[in-house]
Amino acid sequence: MTENTALVDTRKTTTKITFKTKEGIDNQGMVLIGDTDGEFTPSPRLCVLKREEGESYGFHLRIERDCRGHVIRNVAAGGIAQCSGLQNGDRLLEVNGCFVDNILHLEVTRKIKLSGQQVGLLVLDGEQYEQAVSRGHDLRDISRMHKVVDCRPPRLCHISKQPASGLGINFTPVEGRKGQFSVSPVAGGAAEKAGVRKGDRLVWMNGASVSELTPSALSMMMKKCGNHITIMVIDSESEKNYVEQGMPILPAMAVPHNLPYKARKLHLVCGPEGYGFLLRLEAAPAGRTAHVVRKVDRGGPAGKAGMKDGEVLLEVNEESVESLTHEEIVDKVKQSTQQISFTTIRPQGLEFYTQLGLSPLLFCEDAELQQEKDSGVAASSVPEQTGHTLTNAAAHVGDCEDEGNHEISYL
Repeated sequence: MTENTALVDTRKTTTKITFKTKEGIDNQGMVLIGDTDGEFTPSPRLCVLKREEGESYGFHLRIERDCRGHVIRNVAAGGIAQCSGLQNGDRLLEVNGCFVDNILHLEVTRKIKLSGQQVGLLVLDGEQYEQAVSRGHDLRDISRMHKVVDCRPPRLCHISKQPASGLGINFTPVEGRKGQFSVSPVAGGAAEKAGVRKGDRLVWMNGASVSELTPSALSMMMKKCGNHITIMVIDSESEKNYVEQGMPILPAMAVPHNLPYKARKLHLVCGPEGYGFLLRLEAAPAGRTAHVVRKVDRGGPAGKAGMKDGEVLLEVNEESVESLTHEEIVDKVKQSTQQISFTTIRPQGLEFYTQLGLSPLLFCEDAELQQEKDSGVAASSVPEQTGHTLTNAAAHVGDCEDEGNHEISYL
């Protein structure tokens, strides 16, 4: 059986980046491999892919019956993937510094898609991958070979003005480095409380990279920010190491601090009357449409899981519904088992991430795990299934009247 995810486009190109491991570094993964077989030294490659809005990267990611790992296939000639250094048969080890060889295919593709217009992929030649596996090498150690030192992740910090001290942050140009700014938060001010630390480097502000900005342009951005600002920062040493390794510093890598909105993953078990909410296709800001939750039954599965009226549906069973029709979403619900997960966000949250140019799924919170964490108790057992099939529990499209909108279903 083959699982295939298309990520294809051929219009843009990027620069190939091949990392060369420095000699003399105390790297346990490298020592283990060398000691096991001096004639075999795997050479992972870091490929940085950049694309424009609406483009894809120009390759397929597959799971194949007789081929281990996440396999790179159908690399488009002259496309983004090929020009970044990806080759047919490569095996994917990391996405944006996160080891992925041991996780599910859908989760890997999700990480790539959520990265946005730029992604760093660490790959290993297919032949070397097969050799490493057959000789019992630890693939995680091999992936560490390209890392000279560990880098701390960037932080995405949302800052709200305080009446007395404002945003509480200052930026100083780094001498001799265009587009580099050192950050100084005011002690006890809004920025420090939002996770900004003295000496941090500013990477990104309100969705825009600062690498090409002059000090005056940055100052102008600050004046236009109003009462809130969202910035991405990283400590200076980690920033230096990312640059040396040719690794982009992306929001997909960031640890969130003080973000006003987060998407929530809700786990539901179907009841006798279905899941207990209405799903409508409604107009959203900027001329878009969205699948909106309405008429949540407080005593039903949706209400008990914490679903709120007016929330926007983002995923069904961790699969994005952004490009799906209303009917396709309903079909996915019907085809599911008695248990299902819905990822939702408040409409204000969707607008917040849209303005930043980020996916709201980047910083998703599992409502069930968060509830367990807050209460400090172990997870409860999953309720027994009711025996009602989803075909019976979920109503068909158009079975409710609502101001002429026929794309509406009670689930």
